[in-house]
Amino acid sequence: MSANEPWRMSVDGEEFEVSEPDGKPGTYHVTWLTGPDPQYGFGFTTHPPVRPGREHLEEAVREFLAQVDPDTGHIE
Repeated sequence: MSANEPWRMSVDGEEFEVSEPDGKPGTYHVTWLTGPDPQYGFGFTTHPPVRPGREHLEEAVREFLAQVDPDTGHIE
């Protein structure tokens, strides 16, 4: 897998796609593929700009999901 090729991951029964924008080391976009809005997700940046391990990514996804309103599927 190249540094900028998106990859998928499953967390707590939900599917996500993780991508790294070109020219922005340590910046990640996480799209919630199985959520009510397939374009919805979040982004984050690591400091220093390194690729986070799977455990760190899962923690970030769980923090995101904990903020989502179950009625709307979005962070209110």
